[in-house]
Amino acid sequence: MSQENVEMVRRAVAAVNRRDIEAYLACCTDDVQLSTPLADVAGVYEGPDGIRRFFADVGDTGPDFQLTIERVEAIGPDRVLAFMLVAATGRASGLPQDARTGNVYDLAGGKIERIRIFVDRAEALEAAGLRE
Repeated sequence: MSQENVEMVRRAVAAVNRRDIEAYLACCTDDVQLSTPLADVAGVYEGPDGIRRFFADVGDTGPDFQLTIERVEAIGPDRVLAFMLVAATGRASGLPQDARTGNVYDLAGGKIERIRIFVDRAEALEAAGLRE
C-alpha cells in the first residue's frame, strides 16, 4: 500500500497546483487536517471547509503558488514524507517567496488524513519518526 500512498500524495500536490479543490478533497478523508507554519497561510485547516479556506488563502496571498516535489517516499505503511519547494509571488509585496519544506502525510484507508508542514526539514524527519 505504501506506493499507492505515494501516488495519492502526488495526486494531491498536482491538485493544489491546478487549484482543483474537489480533486484534492477526493484524496483526503472527511476529517482531514492540514497544519502549516508558512506565514501567509499559517494555522490548522480542518475538514473540507478548512481545505477550501486553505485554497482561498493561497489564492489571496500568492496567486502563482506552486509546489514542486523534490523527494517523496513512503515511511511505513501509512505515512509519506515529501520534501517540497514552495514558490509564490506575494500579492501585496510583488516579491518572490520561496521555501523548502518537509511535509509529513498520514494516511488512513488509502486517503490523506493529516498533513504536517515543516519549514525545518530536520523537524519533518523527526515527526516522521526518522530522527530522535
